[in-house]
Amino acid sequence: MNKVSVQCRDDRSYTFAPEYTALLVIDLQKEFFVEGAGECLEDMRAILPRVNKLLTLVRDLGCRVIHTRETYQPDLSDVNAYRQSLGYVGRPGPLGRCCIRGEPGHAFADQVQPLPDETVIDKAGFGAFYNTGLDHQLQQQGVDHLILCGVTTQACVHSTLREAVDRGYWCLTLADCCAALDPGMHDAALKLIAGEGHLFGWVADLADIEAGVDSALSGL
Repeated sequence: MNKVSVQCRDDRSYTFAPEYTALLVIDLQKEFFVEGAGECLEDMRAILPRVNKLLTLVRDLGCRVIHTRETYQPDLSDVNAYRQSLGYVGRPGPLGRCCIRGEPGHAFADQVQPLPDETVIDKAGFGAFYNTGLDHQLQQQGVDHLILCGVTTQACVHSTLREAVDRGYWCLTLADCCAALDPGMHDAALKLIAGEGHLFGWVADLADIEAGVDSALSGL
């Protein structure tokens, strides 16, 4: 199909070819959406139906879809000393030990389950490029444009975004398909993307990419 042009915030436009584009669905694990996960679950849970729509949209376009999980071994052997000091990895929760491979909470939320042929990246850190084969996979597939969604905006989403920009990817962050436990952190992370001449790419909402797709399809 034709390239898709998305009207973004600050009167900017992000154009991508679906065959060279991947959607990164970042850390939509069940444990991050249950009581006890944090102080503002309403905003977190609200993105799940929007990401579900986004998944349908990009799958129909023919974009690649890659799901990530923050995940650690049950014996914590891959948790560095600094991360251990933060105290959250392996902490008991309503769906088992936090971020531990094989625990119930480690599974993806029901509304955003990967399809059998979609890639899942398990990462022992915040960024999806950290000690994973993600960059190699994207290069092998010719992907140079990334669309990002997931949680949390200021941590795993932003870490992945910065890693991607440093590697030369053209990145679009979908604001209303990302969330944080603290809405102020979400807003601040989006502001950082636009800072210093839009150092970290483009920001739009789900409706903007839907409109771009409709426009591209009407031009066929």
